[in-house]
Amino acid sequence: IENMLGTNPLTFGMPSDEEFPFVLDCATSITQRGKIEFYDRADKEIPPGWVIGEDGKTRTDTHQILQDLKTGKAALAPLGGIGEETAGYKGYGYSAVVEILSAALQNGKFLKMLSGVEDGKPVPINLGHFFIAINISSFIELELFKKISGDILRSLRSSKKAPEAERIYTAGEKEYLAWLERKDKGAPINQNLQQQIITLKEELGLTQYKFPFEK
Repeated sequence: IENMLGTNPLTFGMPSDEEFPFVLDCATSITQRGKIEFYDRADKEIPPGWVIGEDGKTRTDTHQILQDLKTGKAALAPLGGIGEETAGYKGYGYSAVVEILSAALQNGKFLKMLSGVEDGKPVPINLGHFFIAINISSFIELELFKKISGDILRSLRSSKKAPEAERIYTAGEKEYLAWLERKDKGAPINQNLQQQIITLKEELGLTQYKFPFEK
């Protein structure tokens, strides 16, 4: 197994007549490094199937995975999972599309050129990006587009849900609800991260500052 592609995210944002737009921002891998770091800070293992080792076996040990991702001894599985049985080729294909559009159009670096390491030393990554902006008014009246978008989102959320499900969300909704709560109450920080922040504060000699979660 050889680590070639990054998380290569696909992101779409579209206005609607609701309080929040439709915003989809997702990696073309099952997960991303930040999610693994989140599990590691909480001292938890990740679910099987997210990461594959150089031996071809799935990995769950977050601390070691973070080390092995740096050295190329582990790789993130593509959307759909490992192998064709669960359609992993779809995530792999989407990831390749992002790689080509983000590198070939600007004669940029790609694949292992983006490791951030050269001759054993860290170097600038010079990562490429690809953007498309659509002038909606060139196709349809903006307010009509927003209404149709909103109708689609509301129809999806009001559709029949699984018996154990509380509700159906559309992309961007959870983030909007979290923003409403956290702008008033602040962001939750688990105990492991709290301790890391306190340790960093002490290392930097910033003892004059006291965080709300410190005793």
